[in-house]
This record gives sequence, C-alpha cells and structure tokens, in this order.
Amino acid sequence: MERRPLGASGLEVSRLSLGSWRTFGRIPREDALAVMRTARENGFNFLDDARYNDETGTAPIPTGYSEVLFGELFRAVGWDREDTVVSNKLWWEFWPEQNAAAELDGSLSRMGFDYVDLIYANPPPDDLPILEMVASVAELVAAGKARAWGIVNWEAAPFGEAARAADEQGLPAPCAVQLPYSLVRRDWLETDEMTTVLSASGAGVVASFVMAGGVLTGKYDAGQTGRAVGEIDDPRFAAAREQGSRLRALAAEVGTGPAALAIAFALSNPAVATVLFGATSPAQIAENMAALGVEPATVHRILEL
Repeated sequence: MERRPLGASGLEVSRLSLGSWRTFGRIPREDALAVMRTARENGFNFLDDARYNDETGTAPIPTGYSEVLFGELFRAVGWDREDTVVSNKLWWEFWPEQNAAAELDGSLSRMGFDYVDLIYANPPPDDLPILEMVASVAELVAAGKARAWGIVNWEAAPFGEAARAADEQGLPAPCAVQLPYSLVRRDWLETDEMTTVLSASGAGVVASFVMAGGVLTGKYDAGQTGRAVGEIDDPRFAAAREQGSRLRALAAEVGTGPAALAIAFALSNPAVATVLFGATSPAQIAENMAALGVEPATVHRILEL
C-alpha cells in the first residue's frame, strides 16, 4: 500500500490505518487476531492504540486494558516492529499528579513496548501552558520513548501556538494532526486558519471519524450496533443521515460500498496522509480497502454530494 510521510519526522504511514478504540475488548480474541492479521497482509503499517477505560465490566483492570490487548495481539500476529508505526495518546487525565513521562511509561508497560513511534497530545488542561506541554512532550522524543509527536482534536489557533512554541525552542515540530473529517463534518480541516497552520507546520493529517460513527453508511438503519445506536433519531444526526442517503445511492450506482466512498472522500484531500478506522472483521477491512481504487470521476461526484 502507498505510504505518505508525516511531516519531517521520517515516519511514513500507509494510506489506511487501523485503530483500536472500543473494538478489541468487545470482540472474541479470534476475531481480533483475524482483523490484525488481515490489516498486516494488506499493507497497513500504521496502528493506533490508546489507554481507554473499560466499558464492558469484564476487563481485569479499570483502565488501560485496551493497551494490554493491543500488545498481545500485535505480538501474536507477528507484526514487524521496525516497519510498523504505532501511536498512542496522552490524555492528561491524571495531571498534574501524573506528568507526560509517567503517563507514557504506564502505557508502554501495559503494551509491552519499549517505545511508540508517534505520541499524540490531547488538548492540555487549563493549568498546563502549551509552551510547557510542548517541552514535556519533546522530552519523550529526546528520551527515545517516542520517535515523534502530534496532536489530536486541537483547534487551529492552539495548534499553531504549539507549532510556534516548538520552533522557538528548537524542538521537533508536531508531525501529525488527528482530526475528525467526513462528508458531513468538514470544518475541522477545511477552514482557512487550519489550512494555513497545516501548511506552516508541514504536519500530515490523520483523518478519523470519516463515516460519522457509521451514520453515513446506513448501518443503524440496517439494525446494526455502534456509537449512535439508540440515538439515531436525534436531530443532531439528521444531516449525516441525509448525506448518507445520497452517498449510499451513489455507492449502489458505481458498485462499491458507502464506507469505501466515505474513506475516498477523506483521502482526496491532499492534506490527509492516512485515514484511520476501526474494524471488527476482515470483511470490513476488505470493504474499506476498496476506497483505494475509487475512480477520480467518482471522487469528484462524492465531493459534490
């Protein structure tokens, strides 16, 4: 699979990347192994993990079992650590009692890893100045606990401040920006301010939530479960359902799945290095892989929906 660089970090990531949020702890181990194995066999080299609280009531620890599972699955499938980009996140949930180094140390211990390739910083708490935050995250890179750093779900103004803080201190710049980006929610990425900051920083975008939690694909209308189950009739989903209806009509016309078209939309933005999604079966990965073969003429029609 084609790979794209993340800023000047030296990291190159596959155009599609696999996440693990609310996934591996909710499906049988055999299914989780099959998903990870299928992703590897199809050229994925970018895997996103993070510390999440247990929502099943069955995990042996209340938070971070997601990382334990990820590490076990990674090793069981036989991923090549040197050729795989693995990311994790700093949530600042226990700040200031737990600083950046302590939070990442905990994650690495649960994952069974010596380092992550990319550490994302969530927006910092109010009492953690961005200048100080950038310095503390850069220390993780200097210590070899992370190869590079990025940000997740930041608005353009603080993102620009973080990039300038790194430059002024002679520290590594944020190389990746994970943002929700979909047909129905373009404003995180397509504003003039964000475009300017991205261009100045050189960071690559990791597009997430490209299917609007599954609403665009019509999965809830088909009776499937997901993030919006039980709430799909809420007015806040109306725009996504309407857009999804048009997307599914186009998918039926061109003979591919709506998920593939939703991903193709995100990939068509030159700022997007990779699209991040979760999967609970190998079939989902196969369906999403079709995004890489969507014809330019079809992409043009998606953009006009």
